[in-house]
This record gives sequence, C-alpha cells and structure tokens, in this order.
Amino acid sequence: MSTPHNNAVQGQIAETVLLPGDPLRAKFIAENFLSDVEQFNAVRNMFGYTGTYNGKKVSVMGTGMGCPSIGIYSYELIHMYGVKNLIRIGSCGAYDPNLELFDIVIAIGASTDSNYASQYNLPGTYSATASWNLLSKAKQVADENSIKATVGNIVTSDIFYHDEPESWKRWAKMGCIAAEMETYALYCNANRAGVNALTILTVSDSIARESETTAEQREKGFKDMMKIALELA
Repeated sequence: MSTPHNNAVQGQIAETVLLPGDPLRAKFIAENFLSDVEQFNAVRNMFGYTGTYNGKKVSVMGTGMGCPSIGIYSYELIHMYGVKNLIRIGSCGAYDPNLELFDIVIAIGASTDSNYASQYNLPGTYSATASWNLLSKAKQVADENSIKATVGNIVTSDIFYHDEPESWKRWAKMGCIAAEMETYALYCNANRAGVNALTILTVSDSIARESETTAEQREKGFKDMMKIALELA
C-alpha cells in the first residue's frame, strides 16, 4: 500500500525511523551508517531507506521543512506503515548562549507559534512533549559516549525570517534554549497515536552568539547526533 507521498509497500519500513529534514541527509545516513540498504521512497525526492544497524532493522526518511511537511510524513508512517518510534534528527538555532556550534540538544518539549494542535479542539493550550523512554535512553547513550547533550524545551516556529528579529528573546526568557521548525507537529502526531517520538538536534547556528555552520557541515556532519539516534533503534 502506497500513499500520495510514499511509495513504500508494507514491510519495507522498520518500526523505528530516523527523520532528518533534509532528504540528502537521509541518503548520507543510509550510505554511511546502515548495511543491506534498500530505498523505499523517492516521491517528491523525499528519500527513504531501510537497512540494518548493529543487526537491527532501522529506516531513515526525509521530512522536509515545517510542521505541515513533517505532519504529513509522520502521520503516514504511523498510521499507514505502523511505525512505533520516530526520531527527528535535525539542526537548530541556539537561544542559550551556553550552547556552542555542534552541541547536542534533546527536546523534552516544544513550544510553538504554530496552530497545528487546533485540529484537536482542545479546551486550552497543548504542551507537546517527547517520549520519556526514548529521551532517557538518548541521554544515557550521550553520557556513555562522552557526548555533551543538553535536555531542554525548544521552540518550533512556522517563521524562519521573522518580521520582528528580536522576538526570540521573549522565548529565551521563558527558558527555551533553541529553535527549529518541526518538532511540535511530530510530538502532537505521536502523542495522539500513542507512539514514541523524540527530537535530537545539533546546533547549526547560534542566534545568541551570531555564529553558524555551513550547508555542507549540516548535510554531512552532525555525526554525534546520528550515533545517539541509531543507538536507540
């Protein structure tokens, strides 16, 4: 069974899927970290692959940018393909000046300016949080491998080029340590379906420090983040 966005058939996708935003990062992970790789998707060039890591079946698939995009792909993976563990691996902009380039951020929760959760008609504001099982294991893997990893609340924003450039400081005052564009929708979909989700991020730029990495570093680097995610499979 395929979907409008995924031409995989049943059984091709593992119960654990790594979800980078960039489909080229999915390709890089498959080619450099997995064995016995099979490509299961190329619709819209949103590459998806399944292989093995340390003898365990694991998949990796791009999601694109923003809540609408990851909302589609994660929903289909959960409801059409039976995925149980969804691990976003991506980049983030640091709000916390103590975070340096290439540091790891593990998102315990995501605040947002998106209205993604409005579909649930909840009588209040929903806090989208990670799976504690995946989060605790990820922190343990990081500690065991001497990888600096900060657990904290992040911001999922619909806006990359904000009309009010200093608005991030108000999020920072509320304890949010970094920003990206997908986690809130991922956590909503996973929590609504009763499956596990976690976001692991690498600091690609620091808004607080005004520093950034290159596009090639973001595509092919970030190996510490990939190692933590793969060990959760």
